Amino acid sequence: MRVAIIPARGGSKRIPRKNIKLFCGKPMIAWSIEAALESKCFDRVVVSTDDDEIAAIAKEHGANVPFLRPAELSDDYTGTLPVIRHAVEWVSEHQAQVDYACCLYATAPFVCPDDLRKGWKIIQQQACSYVFSVTSYAFPIQRAIRITENGRVAMFNPEHFHTRSQDLEEAWHDAGQFYWGTAQAWREERAIFSDGAIALKLPRYRVQDIDTPEDWERAQWLFDSLKF
Repeated sequence: MRVAIIPARGGSKRIPRKNIKLFCGKPMIAWSIEAALESKCFDRVVVSTDDDEIAAIAKEHGANVPFLRPAELSDDYTGTLPVIRHAVEWVSEHQAQVDYACCLYATAPFVCPDDLRKGWKIIQQQACSYVFSVTSYAFPIQRAIRITENGRVAMFNPEHFHTRSQDLEEAWHDAGQFYWGTAQAWREERAIFSDGAIALKLPRYRVQDIDTPEDWERAQWLFDSLKF
């Protein structure tokens, strides 16, 4: 069985109730649920949450919420791997055996059903533990600078001060949207950023991290301009 798992705890600090706050007319989590359903990749779309209100809204938009996440997996310090492992093991034990699981973040309104389908195709055809979305940095990371304690400037890699930008290796970062994985990889909590993973490249204009109110506002402008 293939399952989408959307982690959505209730304790967001920087943007209170972020997972169900209205974003362009819908609760934020609804965009991820609808993309998963539209992709037709999954036998089940499961939301892992510790919050009754989130659970109710997720169900309204077509997701399954077969359990409430344990408190020990719902604090500020628990990472994604143990949360998805718990969901994979719960569904396998109580419903049906999971073969592949896709972690899909609740705050990923730019996720496209076609990208989920592309990820599924890759993980089927290639020997890997994970397939996840990435995008390129807009500026060469080798020329990044830091601001020191006394307000001065220093390069992280001063040896590249005279290197032309076009001669530097392009760098990529996690797009923060979805992570296809084998059930075994999730159960073993294998590292995602490793040579066991394959990157699915997305254009920068379809990637926006949403952690602060400023991020939220920018994401709405971008979303409206793209007319998703």
